Amino acid sequence: MQDLNLAMAVVGGLVLFVGLLSSPLDRSWLSAPLFAFLLGVMLGPEAADLLDPSAWGDSKKLLEETARITLGISLMGIALRLPPDYPFAHRRSLLALLAIGMPAMFLISAMLTHWVLGLPLLMALLVGGTVCATDPVVASSIVTGGVAKENLPESFRYLLSSESGANDGLAYPLVLLPILLLTTPTDDAWLDWFGRVWLWEVGGGVLAGIALGWAAGRALRWSEARGYLDQPSFLSITVALTIFVLGVGSLLGTNSILGVFVAGLAFDQEVGGKDRSEEDNVQEAVNIMLTLPVFVLFGLIAPWAEWWALGVEGLALVLLVLLLRRLPVILLLRPWLPSLRDRPILLIMGWFGPIGVSALYYATLISSRTGYDIAWTAGSLIVMASIAVHGTTATPFANLYGNWQRQQEARAK
Repeated sequence: MQDLNLAMAVVGGLVLFVGLLSSPLDRSWLSAPLFAFLLGVMLGPEAADLLDPSAWGDSKKLLEETARITLGISLMGIALRLPPDYPFAHRRSLLALLAIGMPAMFLISAMLTHWVLGLPLLMALLVGGTVCATDPVVASSIVTGGVAKENLPESFRYLLSSESGANDGLAYPLVLLPILLLTTPTDDAWLDWFGRVWLWEVGGGVLAGIALGWAAGRALRWSEARGYLDQPSFLSITVALTIFVLGVGSLLGTNSILGVFVAGLAFDQEVGGKDRSEEDNVQEAVNIMLTLPVFVLFGLIAPWAEWWALGVEGLALVLLVLLLRRLPVILLLRPWLPSLRDRPILLIMGWFGPIGVSALYYATLISSRTGYDIAWTAGSLIVMASIAVHGTTATPFANLYGNWQRQQEARAK
């Protein structure tokens, strides 16, 4: 109970600290996810040794489930933050990012891992699948807040949010492919991948999300029409919908991560306008409360010994993945991204493809299903580097772009 009470005090104190100093933190180099990770490191076995998750059970399984819930909460927040018609109005850009961009990032990351670490191709594909998705949790810290709204165009913020919301669930088949090829006969693996993974887990997850989100939206409108709902209940409904979809999706054996995002979009179609705008504010408060603990937990169980064992090759892999995984792909996709009109914002879009909670979730999932820890070791190292590098550059880059944009407007006058 002492560990539980200490963990509650740490998480509660962290949320209180971030909430009270949200504006100064938003304008500083220290992002909330990075601060939470550093706090976890300081309290963990590698430093003060006040909290040791290995004594609580399977620490990787704990992180996997915590990451899954965190992703669900964040994805619901993104879905409710987007204008209801955005995914349809910008479907061409989203299709390019998801159908071309994400597989390209998967292959680039895998090939870099194969080349730098000298791993067999299938093992390298495990790492590529782990880090190919743009993380919605860290991305939200980049595209929300006063600095982002003052300096970054709305078109950029919506596009990055939409991409990060959809590709976490759609990365699942890319993660499952090398898992199946490593654990089952080749013919069975491909059949299982096309039949079960794509048709049932992905397709079923989308259909279940649409049905549950639409039903929840209609039920909310029915309740409001009869005066059964007071405003504080609105927040609890969205959180409950997130947990409900995660639970039902897992019970059905579908992709519950993708299902939550789709459910949020369907829910927003029914309760848009004023309700959606009000929900934007409360959902961000929930994001702060429920997303920071996963980074504290990551800091507590970070595999420092395994990272050191990777040596110079590990450092080289991190640098190459951060530089080459996303930026060249976004530059090549420029003709299909009309909302990114000028080169500076295109470069920012290419740089800010953060790797975070989704990678932790898939890394622990791979470890539990295959017994191989390379995705966890290499993937978590890249996550640590990403939240440090992307977290510290978000505010300076946003301010630089904002100043450039204001100079351009002044010259135009």
